[in-house]
Amino acid sequence: MSVYESWDAQRGAEIIAENSHVEGATLVILHALQEAFGYVPEAAIPMVAEALNLSRAEVHGTFTFYHDFRRKPAGKHVLKLCRAEACQAAGGDAVAARAEAKLGIKLGNTTADERVTLEPIYCLGLCATAPSAMLDGRVIGMLDEARVDALIAEAQQ
Repeated sequence: MSVYESWDAQRGAEIIAENSHVEGATLVILHALQEAFGYVPEAAIPMVAEALNLSRAEVHGTFTFYHDFRRKPAGKHVLKLCRAEACQAAGGDAVAARAEAKLGIKLGNTTADERVTLEPIYCLGLCATAPSAMLDGRVIGMLDEARVDALIAEAQQ
């Protein structure tokens, strides 16, 4: 579980300035903003564009291309389900459907009580005979119904 800062434009500008001179600055800055605030605030997109001398469209395109970036803060816990082809072939669709049904949300959303954000992730490197997941950065392999239920119960605490 992570504790995030509330969005503050001045703090956002500091993060952007600290990272604007590194290679691959757009991604580095977007990740740093999300790490600080739990999401990338819409107001930060033009700030990043200006600092890097890019168009807003270029920054927005990068932001929307990568599945890891959020438009609003995540819940208290983040449960990521692998949606890569190997995990789908090993039963990942059923795992995702079960998690969505138990939480009452679709992938990419947060429960109404803001306890759990359910997100897709595309490969955790555990492609075997069962799907995998990540809960708050902890990787879990060999998912079955019981393990999914246990992860959901843990995330709802």
